[in-house]
Amino acid sequence: MRIWHFSETAYPHLPPEDEYESVRVSMPNRYYDPQIGHELYQERIDEWCLADELGIDIMINEHHQTPTCVDPAAPIMTGILARLTKNARLLILGNPIANRRQPVRVAEEMAMVDVMSKGRLECGFVRSVPYEIAPANSNPVRMVERMWEAHDLIVKAWTSHDGPFTFEGEFFHHRMVNIWPRPYQQPHPPIWVTSLSTGNSAEIARRGYTLGTFLTGYEKTPAIFEAYRNAYREAGHGDDVPQEKLGYSGLIFVGETEEEGRAGGQHLLWYLSHNKLPMHFRNPPGYASIDANVMALKGGQIGVRREGWVPDLDDQMEKGVVFCGTPDQVYDQLKKFYDHVGGFGNLLSMGQAGHLSHADTCKSLKLLANEVYPRLKELSKSKSIAAA
Repeated sequence: MRIWHFSETAYPHLPPEDEYESVRVSMPNRYYDPQIGHELYQERIDEWCLADELGIDIMINEHHQTPTCVDPAAPIMTGILARLTKNARLLILGNPIANRRQPVRVAEEMAMVDVMSKGRLECGFVRSVPYEIAPANSNPVRMVERMWEAHDLIVKAWTSHDGPFTFEGEFFHHRMVNIWPRPYQQPHPPIWVTSLSTGNSAEIARRGYTLGTFLTGYEKTPAIFEAYRNAYREAGHGDDVPQEKLGYSGLIFVGETEEEGRAGGQHLLWYLSHNKLPMHFRNPPGYASIDANVMALKGGQIGVRREGWVPDLDDQMEKGVVFCGTPDQVYDQLKKFYDHVGGFGNLLSMGQAGHLSHADTCKSLKLLANEVYPRLKELSKSKSIAAA
């Protein structure tokens, strides 16, 4: 089991909710104070560096035109951390390549970070969430196909070493592709892809990549992981599916007492409670499948707050979205979830969100590293031995 510390680098100082239609895409940036923003960047970077010192790996992502994540260029932040950290694996999850016009530029950026970090990069690719369509001036139709074609071009750029090649796809056309530098890791950095559905998880498995799923909880995660395992075996990768091929992301806070842990968990719920979005941003025509549209109409779209909904801490803990309390309680909660979904090898821990203070974030990180992580390693080790 590997733990990755994750933060969306939020700017939580928002106006009253009735003063804006959407927290993403259209909120005026006059509400952003650059001085406060500077201080928040320093705190988040210090937390990632602390994770490195504690033996916890690091996860970065990006979003656009939103205070919920003021890291619009994850390759830049990953490059900063490549220089500042020493040991942690650096997971970027991920590059929204279906919205990028130049996949070759992504290949160059990731190769540069990989070399700078001396081969510590883990490179994730994502289709992009629906509310990124407008900021990217992108087409919501056929995004999955566009993502995989961009992926194919990036991998070819990473693995071609004998001079320029030409790429002629349906969506991307490039002449004279010959990136410098090439990746430190050969043939290329480990690849991750995110999935919130069984269909996409099967494609990730067929390609042998690592799957990461977010906040899918007790209800949806087992089917996603099982679809991956079945497709992995059917693709001929082997009957034993390595646990490290699966990752789950939840909101995690560890306190010295149950009260302290629950208070931290309540702060992390900011991530859900402030994601106010109108329908035209969260479901642009052509983006979602029929099944996904049915789920959205039922109010089940992951990570998007239903109108008038206020998340309840106990309810989100029962769903497997939040894990909080003392070290013993958090371990027991994670073990219960681990057993329920059949195991996984990567815990993508969102340990900072909203108004959770820098001091409390660091305290939770230390407790997670020292009191919970060793037991999770033993848990996954014993499960691997039993499976063998």
